[in-house]
Amino acid sequence: MATKAVLQQLMANPDRLHSLVDEAKDLALLHGIVFRTHETPNSSEAVTYAPFTLFPSPVPKAVLLQALAVQTHFNTLVDKISRDPDFLEEALAGTTRADDFTARLFDIYRKVQQEGQTQSIVVGLNRSDYMVDQREDGMSSLKQIEINTIAVGGFGVSDHLPVVHRHVLKSVGLLEESKCIQDTNRTPRMSAALAKAWELYGRQKAVILFLVEDVQISKLTHRAVEKELWNRNIPVLRRRFEDVFRKGSLDGDKRLFIDGLEVAVVYYRYGYMPDHYTGQNWDARLLMERSLAVKCPDISTHLAGTKKVQQVLARPGVLEKFFPDQPQVVEQIRATFAGLYTLDMGPEGDQTVAMALANPDEFVLKPQREGGGNNYFGEDIVRVLQEVKSDERRVAYILMDKIRPRTQQNFLLRRGLPLELTSVCYEIGVLGAYVRCGREMVLNEVAGHVLRTKSINDSGIIDRVTVFDNPLII
Repeated sequence: MATKAVLQQLMANPDRLHSLVDEAKDLALLHGIVFRTHETPNSSEAVTYAPFTLFPSPVPKAVLLQALAVQTHFNTLVDKISRDPDFLEEALAGTTRADDFTARLFDIYRKVQQEGQTQSIVVGLNRSDYMVDQREDGMSSLKQIEINTIAVGGFGVSDHLPVVHRHVLKSVGLLEESKCIQDTNRTPRMSAALAKAWELYGRQKAVILFLVEDVQISKLTHRAVEKELWNRNIPVLRRRFEDVFRKGSLDGDKRLFIDGLEVAVVYYRYGYMPDHYTGQNWDARLLMERSLAVKCPDISTHLAGTKKVQQVLARPGVLEKFFPDQPQVVEQIRATFAGLYTLDMGPEGDQTVAMALANPDEFVLKPQREGGGNNYFGEDIVRVLQEVKSDERRVAYILMDKIRPRTQQNFLLRRGLPLELTSVCYEIGVLGAYVRCGREMVLNEVAGHVLRTKSINDSGIIDRVTVFDNPLII
């Protein structure tokens, strides 16, 4: 948080501003808040600071507490959905016909179901993302953007950012405000769930396999998790889909081996977008899903995080199915839902199309994709819907009310980005970790929160420039 007076002083004194920015960057490097560079993504010979805000963003305490309080319920909900084949089949029936990627995932799910699941241990590392919706009457409310169930980020190298923000606030004389920046313990808590799953697998020489991509800009974030695991004497192996296809195999008990090493846990850091897959990669994914190894996430949990499932959960009576006789839990979860609308073929979907075309600036059109940057706004909604409104391709999308976040001014520090005062808004991510063995939930925790701040262009549309941030609790 920076007061208007502080920002004005810095804008009026460019030398002081650049000095403060240099201090912040140096401190980030000193504390390992680093990424590899785009020029050399597969080498640690050259690194740069991970992108972050110069000042932390003010976040109402009540909003943050609400988001944290509901996370274990979302963990439970995701797990219950993953164990309900009838629900997944019904919820994704239209989507699998309209979206090839979801169909390929669901094909693997069906094959595993038909063959019979071999592993009763499940580990989930989730992140539920929210924005604070600022209404015209001045009231605000927490609204969920999405829940991510595969390859979630927001922890690792960014864990030490509070040190940087406390220093920045002290440097501009905001001593009391600096005391409101909380330390984080995200990476140890998320890693502990992987460690628990490995322990339950029960083979001391077995490894945790990190399934990674070819271009590894974020490898140092993975290393932070690996470090936690090695500190527990848990061996870690990093391999790509291609490696699993060429060298992976199952024994007679469906134990997964690669390079002669037994795999206890497959931790997917990749595999959430269509372009992550070739024919061989799909074969490798099926091999891992069929195996005795614990998957993070398994294919059913991956599907539980789709946008279509999120939309179906918002229908009346659906949450009650998963939480019978728990009205308070249902109320807590439902309070975070924004308006979500189906685009299935039929009168209800037709009504959604008409509503979106009449007022495109009031909505967001979402495909079944993870990883950010895939949503449509404004006139792009009109363009897409005009193209698909009359055929089943529209079922690949859902429509969501556009959230109107409170904006503020900040400096976004990212290599190659000009230093300028920018209109921004923040997104609160709450990390959750759970482990289930059979029907017993042996771990279900809130692993912490992460703030990511995004630039907003002159049209009020959120840009793709996203950086790490910290909440300054107010």
